[in-house]
Amino acid sequence: MRNPDDVSQWQAQDVISRGYIHDPVFVTLLQNTRAASAIGVSEFDAIMISGGQGPMFKMEKATDTINKFSEFYAAGKPSIALGHGVSILRYATHADGQLIAKGKAVTGFSNIKEDFADEAVWSMNAIPRGNHIMPWRIEDELKKAAANFIQGGL
Repeated sequence: MRNPDDVSQWQAQDVISRGYIHDPVFVTLLQNTRAASAIGVSEFDAIMISGGQGPMFKMEKATDTINKFSEFYAAGKPSIALGHGVSILRYATHADGQLIAKGKAVTGFSNIKEDFADEAVWSMNAIPRGNHIMPWRIEDELKKAAANFIQGGL
């Protein structure tokens, strides 16, 4: 879910997310979601990490989620990351400490796509020109992790 109250205000008109944020049933579901550490790999066939802005800012400290993703991967179960959720590949490791992404063909938000997003926000004067929406770039970090980053184009 996008946060329409983000300080950049670049999604301030996102009425769908605003509706969810104020929906008591949805909020209750979120409040009753089990912690990643409480999920047994044998209970599910796959794990999916969704995107949005949050993972780029919070994934580093989400060690239980990172560890659970790594457990699913080690068990040979589909381990999927979408959008900015691909940020998990900056942290998820094998048991020996090697990054899961190392040597793998991966994709995610490319630098050029992030540049377009930055330009859109700058043009709205939502953040000062030169500042970036995201704290780091997925493409750059996955290349540093020795992953084969594939850009699909625009």
